Amino acid sequence: MRAIRVASVPSSHVYVRHLAAPELDDDVVRLPDPVPADGRKVPGGWWPPLMLDPAWIRENATEFDVFHIHFGFDAVTPDTLREIVDTLGGLRKPLVYTVHDLRNPHHPDPGMHDAQLDVLIPAADEVITLTPGAARVVDRRWGREATVLPHPHVVGEEWFGRRDPSAPEPFVVGLHAKSFRPNMDVLPIVETLTRTVSDLPDAELRINLHDEVFDPDNHWYAPETGELLLKYDEHDHVTVDVHRYYSDDQLFSYLSSLSVSVLPYRFGTHSGWLEACHDLGTRVVAPSCGFYGQQKDCENFIFDEDRFDPASLDEGIRRAYRERWTAPAPTWEERMSERRFLARAHRAVYERALG
Repeated sequence: MRAIRVASVPSSHVYVRHLAAPELDDDVVRLPDPVPADGRKVPGGWWPPLMLDPAWIRENATEFDVFHIHFGFDAVTPDTLREIVDTLGGLRKPLVYTVHDLRNPHHPDPGMHDAQLDVLIPAADEVITLTPGAARVVDRRWGREATVLPHPHVVGEEWFGRRDPSAPEPFVVGLHAKSFRPNMDVLPIVETLTRTVSDLPDAELRINLHDEVFDPDNHWYAPETGELLLKYDEHDHVTVDVHRYYSDDQLFSYLSSLSVSVLPYRFGTHSGWLEACHDLGTRVVAPSCGFYGQQKDCENFIFDEDRFDPASLDEGIRRAYRERWTAPAPTWEERMSERRFLARAHRAVYERALG
């Protein structure tokens, strides 16, 4: 079996790294992410993908067989994407695109992302997505059949099996506001959670947000919303924690301390956060927008750009409270079996694209 070299955009993201077989015997080689000479990075440690450049593609065409786009093109114009597609076509290099987002969670308006998808999805030789619902949207909007492949594990082996689902523990609801990215609407969620948790014996609500929302020199400066959240710390059963970005270990430790993590998203499609919670045995209460409930088993409440039903959120929390010891995490062996399947499936997609 010959090796297939993939220019993956990106390759260092945890999702992409965990598409490789654990034994690394799938003969798929993903090129490392090129690092800018000046070392520039955006907040959170991500760098703009240099592969998304027709010049880079032409200069490195002999180094890869397949070009696979996942994400990282938030600020790339549709015209540049068309040039990328045309460059790949001229070089006879197949394009694979994984539709992670039908609606970009970082874009307040869907127009830009819609225009980007209008370029990528029709041009791709193979299309992948994570859930049947997303695949149906791809078929309806672009007439393309997408291969549906699940999200791989997020956390490492050392984090599996730490939680005993049979051992009673405090009921802790977590709401991580991060830096109030555009798809988040935390205030109505917090108000409902505060009332619900106050009515549940031995329950606690933890609200987290990044300290950069109070930094006037930061892009995410939002002190008014931050101050409104801080006021909830006055409730006996509510704790508000302001902190820097978590490291991976800090994030996984935080998620492991929760019984439930609530996703306050008005719009979105899929979630790596949900997968990390699944790995750690933390239940998720997710909004009705997107396809979170198809991605993994979770509680759902009615929340999108047009609607919010507080009663559905209240009931989702209460149901999680009643059933909090009945949702064991997957085992490491189960996730590794899934990962081997994903490695074989991606190898097959690349072979079809090359064919």
